[in-house]
Amino acid sequence: MTEPAAVVVTGQTIAKLARGVRLREDPVRGQNVLLAPERALALDEIAVMIVNALDGERSLDAIAQDFAEKFEAPKEQVLADVIAFVDEFSKRRMLELKS
Repeated sequence: MTEPAAVVVTGQTIAKLARGVRLREDPVRGQNVLLAPERALALDEIAVMIVNALDGERSLDAIAQDFAEKFEAPKEQVLADVIAFVDEFSKRRMLELKS
């Protein structure tokens, strides 16, 4: 049996949290955590912003454009960072992707 081909993450990719994955604030530790069945990942401020932007409707390109304007940063660099984040978290099965 062969494994399904991995989705290539691009600026046109649309992502959202996978089923059963939730972003929660951990008041004891004072940080945000991405919770999934039998695992949890602590997130920094930027990661939380990216996760909140992944609404399952906007492309990564549109999200990067918004962040580039907000932070007065080059869109190409922001897009590269967002793509890297989404690629890594999709490999961990925390995100669902549409290309």
